[in-house]
Amino acid sequence: MAIQIAEIKKELASIGEIDAYRSFIEKYSDDERQGVKNLIESANKKIAAVQAELARLEKMREFENAHPDLQFICGIDEVGRGPLAGPVYAAAVVLPKDCKILYINDSKKLSEKKREELYSEIMEKAVSVGIGFSTHERIDEINILQATYEAMAKAVSELTVKPELLLLDAVHVPQLEEYKQESIIKGDAKSVSIAAASIVAKVTRDHLMEEYDRQYPGYGFASNKGYGAEAHIKALKEIGPCPIHRRSFIKNFI
Repeated sequence: MAIQIAEIKKELASIGEIDAYRSFIEKYSDDERQGVKNLIESANKKIAAVQAELARLEKMREFENAHPDLQFICGIDEVGRGPLAGPVYAAAVVLPKDCKILYINDSKKLSEKKREELYSEIMEKAVSVGIGFSTHERIDEINILQATYEAMAKAVSELTVKPELLLLDAVHVPQLEEYKQESIIKGDAKSVSIAAASIVAKVTRDHLMEEYDRQYPGYGFASNKGYGAEAHIKALKEIGPCPIHRRSFIKNFI
């Protein structure tokens, strides 16, 4: 008795590797049912999509591949420079040289669901991950740029390996002068290591802001993550600031 098409469809949905798609196509190539032929066509399209993604990933490894003699290349990125509330976060990520994480990209270009999925994969596959932050008080004290540099330096200090090269998104960090630094314009979309760091930093900070939303309701921190959304500014004017607001950022609203 022929296997049900619904079962074949479920089998296709569970596949993610090119070789598995090819095996699927070979397995059902003699099945004359139109529904199965449609699934085989879908499998061929999936192969083309994965091949295109692998080519994109290879392009995103251009800066890493330029240093074949280095073992530990670290991508660094930050999140939270613009919000009116909460800390600025930074992540430092060292990926294995042969690491392939499909669909990794600048965190701003990804859905929340995809960021969460990629975050788990990055944390599982990375050689080392370091996370640093500077509080809202520190931001008010030394300004957001210096606080961002401090968060980045803290992130690197949390790594369990000593990086041989730091790849950064359009900045040079004075506190990390002991390391060789390479600044890349729009690096979170051009370097797989910086993209990984952007995802880790974004997801980590988002989780914290969701917790702050429970502690300080009314500002919508779970949705706006502390940025100056219209509803957030309205709440700020009506309720006033809460303990995690950056006083140097909210002068125009209170």
